[in-house]
Formats: sequence, structure tokens, C-alpha cells
Amino acid sequence: MKKNAGFTLLEVLVSLIILAGSIIALNMAWGGNFLRLRKANMYNNVATLLERKMAEVEAKYKDKPLSEIPEEESGDFENDYPQYRWTMQSREVEFPDLTPLLVAQEDGAPETLISMIKQMTEYLNRVIKEVKVTIYVSSRGKEVEFSATQYFVDYTRDFAGAAASGAGP
Repeated sequence: MKKNAGFTLLEVLVSLIILAGSIIALNMAWGGNFLRLRKANMYNNVATLLERKMAEVEAKYKDKPLSEIPEEESGDFENDYPQYRWTMQSREVEFPDLTPLLVAQEDGAPETLISMIKQMTEYLNRVIKEVKVTIYVSSRGKEVEFSATQYFVDYTRDFAGAAASGAGP
């Protein structure tokens, strides 16, 4: 009797199915890794650009009156990062009026405390400005935005002047 040294058709088909399945799984894993690498690169670029732009804004308006900070600015990163652009928006900070909470208490609140809280709120509203920098990334026809916010405080403003001007007639 002669021994058959080859594989049967069924064994070859099973091995091809296993090989095809492993190639598909490997391809999906590589594709997912490339997508994760692209996203990680984009997030790294955004973090770097956002940090750089926030540092530029801080250096540009540090030790200047809050009135010199424009309400809006925008630009791009030129040839270095063509799919990225930025905007800067500033706005006055408005603290809520807390005096109704004090008045609503059972004992009420002393007039001096209410007056002090009103003056402090008015003062803080004048000396703090919120600056928000947003980085926009164009990717696959969509634009994604990432933002960071910073608060500028004008330490040169006199509190006594604010208290006197808020006291009324």
C-alpha cells in the first residue's frame, strides 16, 4: 500500500479560512491603530498650539488695562499647520447678585453686609475679564474645536474708588 503524502481538500480549505480570518483581523487592528495615531497626533498638535496661543495672549496683554483686550481676534498658523485656525474672544465677567439670598434668611441680613457684598460684586465685575482661545481643526470635511479659558485680573484698580462710586448719590 502506498501512503498519501498530501493534504486533503478539506484541510486546505480550513487552513485558508483560518489564514483569511487572521489577515482580516490583523488588517482591522492596523487600521484602528493608524486612526488612533492620527487622532493622538491631532490632539498633541491642538494641545501644543493652544498652549502656545494662550501664552502669546497672556504675554501680549499682561500688565495692560482690561480695556485693551479686544472682544475678538482670529488667525491661522500659516504654513506650519494649514488645517488649524484660532479665535480669541473676551468678555466681561458677571458675578451673580447674592444679596437676595441674604435677605431671604429668617434673621435677614445687616444692611452693611448687603452693601459690602454689592460693592464687592461690582468691583469684581470690573476687574476680571474672561479670555477664551479656541483652536479649530479641519479634518475629513468637519471642523472640530478645542478651547481654553483664562481670566485676566486688573490689580491696578482701586477698590476704594469702586466702593465710593457704587455707593450711590
